[in-house]
Amino acid sequence: MVAEIIAVGSELLTAQRLDTNSLYLTDQLNGLGVELVTKCVIGDDRERLAEAVRRAVCHSQIVIITGGLGPTEDDVTRDAVALALDRRQRFHDEISDQLEQRFRQMGRKMAEVNKRQAFIIEGAEILPNDRGTAPGQWIDESGASIMLLPGPPHELKAMFARQCLPRLERRAPKLVIRSLVLRVAGMGESDLDQLIAPVYKKYENPATTILAAAGDIQVHLRARCVDEPEALALLAEVGGPIEQLLGDRIYSRNGDPLEAVAGELLRRSGATLCIAESLTGGLLAERITSVPGSSDYFEGGFVTYSRRLKTELLGVSEATLELFGAVSKETAEAMAVGARKRAGTTYALAVTGVAGPGQGGEKVPVGTVYAALAGVNGTRTANRQFMGDRDRIRQFTCQMALDLLRRQILGL
Repeated sequence: MVAEIIAVGSELLTAQRLDTNSLYLTDQLNGLGVELVTKCVIGDDRERLAEAVRRAVCHSQIVIITGGLGPTEDDVTRDAVALALDRRQRFHDEISDQLEQRFRQMGRKMAEVNKRQAFIIEGAEILPNDRGTAPGQWIDESGASIMLLPGPPHELKAMFARQCLPRLERRAPKLVIRSLVLRVAGMGESDLDQLIAPVYKKYENPATTILAAAGDIQVHLRARCVDEPEALALLAEVGGPIEQLLGDRIYSRNGDPLEAVAGELLRRSGATLCIAESLTGGLLAERITSVPGSSDYFEGGFVTYSRRLKTELLGVSEATLELFGAVSKETAEAMAVGARKRAGTTYALAVTGVAGPGQGGEKVPVGTVYAALAGVNGTRTANRQFMGDRDRIRQFTCQMALDLLRRQILGL
């Protein structure tokens, strides 16, 4: 059984609003063994939405439409679905009365336009909404179950959990979907795929997806089986050989980001960390402190963008800067050593480089970065030449630095 989600609202097509309802619904559907195969956003356009509904009903057994059930003219979901299914709408006096009563309880007079929410598509089951004014609707059409749910997340979640989930549990086949997520650092997407494709291409189940970000590759394996033991066994059958091929480049097997993995390693070893940043300008500290409980191991850091502050705050010598430049292995090491000395931490992690678009007076190419880690056993460094814009180079640098820390703690 497969599902589609159609999110309705022109505001969702702007940069200011994000469709979060589909994330919740996907998780709930997967828990039932239902796979989400399509998700789309449609603006407040009756014809476009009607066409999307017609297509969805032909291809999926479950169609969930979110939003567009309000009282205003741009709330077009009811009209579009009625148009798509060639059904009429009927006004329900009892719903209108309930709406008026709800407004009276709030000490307000209901506007006439709110009566639009009392129109129900012929043949639909009404899904009560105790958290808002828009009732939902459940429609069975040509073997598909269509759900019209309100857009506000607190209304949608309550309605889906109470009204839709019990119905779907009775209809959905007894399948489970389980996933294995391997996150990999220090490897390109094409190199990774070339290495592991001979393993996963033998299988249609589990399905394999490879996602790439700056310095971070994710391998998603999703198994659909009749029960959990079978799904876990299948994931192990495919995931085991892939893990052997990728080895210690895998930093996470449960989806955790690198900053969380490195932080947990610091916590377990009772170690502390400080950082010294140049080109990342605080981005590395933000990554580290985004993890709850990071105060257990993270002491703080230095953002030393200029040569002067590298010297005054971290003790990098003028001779080092003049001889090797601010973007060099020697300067990165001096930054890490100086930061560790001043903070008194177990480790100090330093980054320096050229993020572009200009070179900032340095003689190295844009994208040249260095990371250095100072600890009780001396210093380790990493150097890369990254491609991309300023933001991408900075993201790559943070990932490289955190992986350097991870590998040092694990003795890799």
